[in-house]
Amino acid sequence: MNILITGIAGFIGYHLAKRLAVSDSEIIGIDTINDYYDVNLKYGRLADLGIDARAVAGSIAHSTRYPNLGFIRLNIKDDVLKALFQEYQFDYVIHLAAQAGVRYSLTNPDEYIASNVQGFLNILEAARTHPVKHLIYASSSSVYGINTIQPFTENNAADHPASLYAASKRSNELMAHCYSHLFGIPSTGLRFFTVYGPWGRPDMAPFLFTRAILEEKPIDVFNHGDMRRDFTYIDDIVEGIIRVIPRIPTGDPAWDGATSGISPAPARLYNIGNGAPIRLLDFIETLEAVLGKTARKNFLPMQAGDVPATWADCSALERDTGYRPTTPLNQGIKHFAAWYREFYGV
Repeated sequence: MNILITGIAGFIGYHLAKRLAVSDSEIIGIDTINDYYDVNLKYGRLADLGIDARAVAGSIAHSTRYPNLGFIRLNIKDDVLKALFQEYQFDYVIHLAAQAGVRYSLTNPDEYIASNVQGFLNILEAARTHPVKHLIYASSSSVYGINTIQPFTENNAADHPASLYAASKRSNELMAHCYSHLFGIPSTGLRFFTVYGPWGRPDMAPFLFTRAILEEKPIDVFNHGDMRRDFTYIDDIVEGIIRVIPRIPTGDPAWDGATSGISPAPARLYNIGNGAPIRLLDFIETLEAVLGKTARKNFLPMQAGDVPATWADCSALERDTGYRPTTPLNQGIKHFAAWYREFYGV
C-alpha cells in the first residue's frame, strides 16, 4: 500500500508514522514545520524517525531507520499537492495536518481558514483528481461545542461551535461528506479527544503543567478547576486510526436521517476517546504524584472558546472495529513524564 500522512512532524502524525513504518507499506509524510510551537520538538520527532528534515530542499528525504518511509517538506496550501498525488498514486491518505489550538484561533483566525479549510479543500481536490481507496482525516471533540448532552455521540448535533478552530473542524466533516456524496471518495473523520503522551504538544495542559511544576512555577487552572476532559493516550489514538484504515465506508442506502455518523454517501465519523472524563484537579493530582512535586495553582475563570467538559461515547468505533481506548490516566502520565525528563534532561 502507498500511504500519505500529512502533518508527519506533528504529535499524532509522528506516532502514526512510527507505527506504520514497521509494516510493509510505502509511506510518504509531508509537513510544513511551521513555528506555531517549538520547531525543535518537530525536528526531534522527525529525527527519531530517521529523517533529517533540515536537509530537505523540496525533494524527498529518505529515513535512515525505516527504508519504506520518506519525507517531503510541503504545505497543504501549496498547489503542488496534486502533483504529489499523481506521482505516488496513494491508496490511503491520512490527513492530520492542521492549524491546531483553540485559543490561538481567537487571535489568528486567518490561519485557520487558510490551513484547515483551504488546505483541506486542496486535499479533497487532489483525492478527487487522483482517486484514493480511503481518505481518513482528523476532526476534533471541539466540534461538539457548547453541547451539554453527554457523553458525546456521533449522533449529537454539532452546530454550536465555541471557537473558530471547532468551526473549521466541523467544516472539514461537511466538506468531506460533500465530496463523498458527489465524487464517491470514501472518507472517515475521527473526532479525537484531548490527546496526550510522549512527544506531545507544548500548548496542551499535560505539557504546560509538567513544565511549570518541574520549574516550580504556578499553573493556570481555568474555570476554577471545574473542568472535565476525556484524556486519551496517544497509543490508543494510533490504534484507533490503524483499525479504521481498512474499514472503507460504503454508505448506507437505508439511512433515514436519524444517525448523523452514518450516511448514504461513503462517509463516516467516529469518536476516539478514553470514554472516562477526568476532573482537571484529579488530573493535576495524578501529575503531582508522578512528578513527586506539588503544583502551585493559579485559579482563573473560564477562557473564551473553552468548554467545561468533554466525554466520548466510542461505542460506534468499538462496534465497527472491535476496539476502544483502554490506557488508564496514571499509566499514560507516567510514560509522558518519563519522556519529558529524558528529552529535556530534567
